[in-house]
Amino acid sequence: MTYKAFDLTGRVALVTGGNGGIGLGMADALAQAGASVEIWGTNPEKNARALEQLKAHGTKVNARIVDVSKEENVVAGMQATLAEFGRIDSCFANAGLSNRWKSFLDIGGDDYRRVMSINLDGVVWTLREVCRHMKSRAEAGDAGGSVVAVASLGALFGAPRNQDYTATKAAVISVTNGIAVEFARYGIRANSLLPGWVATELTHLSQESDIFNKNVIGRVPMRRWGRPDEFGGIAVYLASDASSFHTGDAILIDGGYSKF
Repeated sequence: MTYKAFDLTGRVALVTGGNGGIGLGMADALAQAGASVEIWGTNPEKNARALEQLKAHGTKVNARIVDVSKEENVVAGMQATLAEFGRIDSCFANAGLSNRWKSFLDIGGDDYRRVMSINLDGVVWTLREVCRHMKSRAEAGDAGGSVVAVASLGALFGAPRNQDYTATKAAVISVTNGIAVEFARYGIRANSLLPGWVATELTHLSQESDIFNKNVIGRVPMRRWGRPDEFGGIAVYLASDASSFHTGDAILIDGGYSKF
């Protein structure tokens, strides 16, 4: 018999950047657990492929084109999602990207601003709007909700030539902690996830590097890259009643890398 607290039947989950990588891994697990799921992404083809995968689980699913770097797009996207599903019970602010700089001395310009606008601004706009909805629902007598920001192991350690990316990830941990304190009175929980080295499109160049695999992945106690589907369990847990007293946490999922 399945642990009933993990049953997400009747719940609605929103996953930004849900058309691939960790986002799709989480969205797929949420749908398997019975949740209705909306994913946001900016690539129509990836959205369509992800939607077909999610449909196999038999719950209501939808994919929407939303560029989270634009505040007005997030506001409109949230309104459209609520019009489609009626409510949002959990929100995973996962959309992000990274630059590969030759040196910290090269950081700047439009590429720098793009990372900041998606990884930090996009998380702020997304979580602000979903908290607005959850607070309003709580004031109407229907308290509760879970918001999750996907940060990175890099937020806690030095990452040469990637300082802009890790700065955004450290910032979203602080944003999430502040939400956890401010909105707990409405039954809203807020946590961040800190993935280690995971095999996604974001890390494809590193995956192809023998030197990187030897020097970095060789240090992972599990001796391998993580997989996007390995974030499904934590997503279901955080969206479910099983995590009803779990808030303000930064949860490491890194195969033990940070402990070695």
